[in-house]
Amino acid sequence: MAVAPGKCFLVTGPPGVGKTTLIMRVFETLKTSNPSLKIQGFYTREIREGIERVGFEVVTLDGRKAPLASTIISSPESIRWPTVGKYKVDIASFEAVALPELQIKEDTDLFIIDEVGKMELFSSSFFPAVLKVLESNIPLLASIPIPKFGRDIPAVARLRNHPGAKIFTLSPSNRDAVREQIYTQLVDSE
Repeated sequence: MAVAPGKCFLVTGPPGVGKTTLIMRVFETLKTSNPSLKIQGFYTREIREGIERVGFEVVTLDGRKAPLASTIISSPESIRWPTVGKYKVDIASFEAVALPELQIKEDTDLFIIDEVGKMELFSSSFFPAVLKVLESNIPLLASIPIPKFGRDIPAVARLRNHPGAKIFTLSPSNRDAVREQIYTQLVDSE
């Protein structure tokens, strides 16, 4: 069993619909069915204090993590950080953990990038690294935000319009079916 080369699967949908959960379930299923697969990448997850979301962190597939954005970090540097809504984005922290995960290695079977969104795109090095992955012919499973008010982020539009991209729009009713579809299409039965 191998992962089909050159595939680009983009999962999109409204916030909270389960894009990260779906991507992590596909990752876990792939690792269970084929432990020798070399999968690189990262996902983002919420940081909560009680019921309140206070930020996001970036987590590599092997468990290293770093802050991505926060409402509670306050430091001399954070004054200059870009903001998305109420969150200050820690670009240096994000880049230190995420960018090494996007380095193309000969034995990489799959890249997972969750997500290619507004916060991540504040890094000027991030999107060029994503494009290199796309051009590498190594399969990519990524999540992208849904256009807001009909406007897409230019970098996200480039991914969405990429000739090899397959887009899956997630909803609460189709999550399991989409997960099956992605898994089946990702795995190339020899």
